[in-house]
Amino acid sequence: MSATDPAIPTPEFDVIVTGSGIGGLVTATQLAAKGAKVLVLEKYLIPGGSAGYFEREGYRFDVGASMIFGFGKQGTTNLLTRALEGVNMSLDTIADPVQIHYHLAAGLELKVHRDYEKFLQELTAHFPHERKGIRRFYEECWQVFTALNTMDLLSLEEPRYLLRVFFQHPLACLRLVKYLPQNAGDIARRYIKDPQLLQFIDLECYCWSVVPAERTPMINAGMVFSDRHYGGINYPRGGVGQIAQKLVEGLVKAGGKILYKARVTKILVHGGKAVGVQLANGKEYRGKRIVSNATRWDTFAQLLPPETIPTKEKKWQGRYQKSPSFFSLHMGVEGKVFPPGTDCHHILLEDWQKMEETEGTIFVSIPTLLDPDLAPAGYHIVHSFTPSWIEDWKGLSPQEYEEKKEDAAGRLIARLEKIFPGLDAGLDYLECGTPRTHRRFLGRSDGTYGPIPSRKLPGLLGMPFNRTAIPGLYCVGDSTFPGQGLNAVAFSGFACSHRIAVDLGLH
Repeated sequence: MSATDPAIPTPEFDVIVTGSGIGGLVTATQLAAKGAKVLVLEKYLIPGGSAGYFEREGYRFDVGASMIFGFGKQGTTNLLTRALEGVNMSLDTIADPVQIHYHLAAGLELKVHRDYEKFLQELTAHFPHERKGIRRFYEECWQVFTALNTMDLLSLEEPRYLLRVFFQHPLACLRLVKYLPQNAGDIARRYIKDPQLLQFIDLECYCWSVVPAERTPMINAGMVFSDRHYGGINYPRGGVGQIAQKLVEGLVKAGGKILYKARVTKILVHGGKAVGVQLANGKEYRGKRIVSNATRWDTFAQLLPPETIPTKEKKWQGRYQKSPSFFSLHMGVEGKVFPPGTDCHHILLEDWQKMEETEGTIFVSIPTLLDPDLAPAGYHIVHSFTPSWIEDWKGLSPQEYEEKKEDAAGRLIARLEKIFPGLDAGLDYLECGTPRTHRRFLGRSDGTYGPIPSRKLPGLLGMPFNRTAIPGLYCVGDSTFPGQGLNAVAFSGFACSHRIAVDLGLH
């Protein structure tokens, strides 16, 4: 039965979700818990996407970042905790006392402590002349966070929800409306003048938004800069992959279904409405609502005919561009390389001017400092990654590709030796990933980390929500409001499931 056949079969499912990233799984589990008949289709062998894992020679590596927000115990912004609770699941987590240990240009070393006052004191010790400005900027971030943390974070596309929230929390809503069109850089410059401190705040934003502060929405900055002290950074015992595994377990218990090695190649449209999906093997599934957990570029150029891309999507693609991908190293390293007191997460940037350049900023996670069971006894996992564009990895022969990976790995390890002497000599295992790897295994257009503003935009106002211009088709994940990061895509999942539940009449 083709997509254009006049006789459309009865939908087998209420909702079909393509892709089992965290956004897709939160959408699926929330709807299954409300009684919807849900099918998740995943092309890979395990769930999670960028939040997945892989095992090599006794090491369990996280595919992506290990710095996890959303596992707090209070408020409403602890979205990973709430997503698991929605299907009667939970995870044991380990608190990280330091979010990031920065190693910066001109010998600037500082830590973002979980303890808020301790962080402000350390930052003020480096910039004593900006004592007042530092406190005023980060206190304004708290105002944003406090407003968010008083309300259930659901779909901003659902008028009754917005009315209810406004009547329950009128002052918080007015505060958020004020910040929606603003970026963090504008507010930072209101209070702070020191150019190096402003560069530090740029990096504070860049390390999760992949853009400097002037292009980072204040709503997002307020969330991140405050939640790291409120709910904290908490690492799931057993690795980041446990989040997706537990969500899938909860999905199945709630009556949902997931199929692996099920690569969706087409979203089926009939009469202008999304009605189903087709797999690479030709198998078709029909659903009342279709959710794409692919990037919006993949959704509208790969899963749908590119010539049918809606005007609204073309406008969005004019405002946003693909962020870089990453060149990554997954390493097994002898434990003696890391002295007692080494922090889990590090960022290395020797030249402020190179922050956004290829291989400019290096990110490092050593999750076994929190959970030693992820590596053989006496060894640690080190995951290091740095921005890289897919254009730099095209047109290479297999030999050239391997040589280029080896050269890039050598450059990164040499730089990391400055903060971890003996790293090279202590290597037990090394695996390199490129933007091509991210594209292949994660199904992401050009291996991108997600969308970033192509120019300065008014805060979050340009980000698309879950509904699309095609009836019956929704998007979820990091190319929908509010953007990148596990807690952000969980928010996207809560919003998407709420909007679909209302559309399907589920309560």
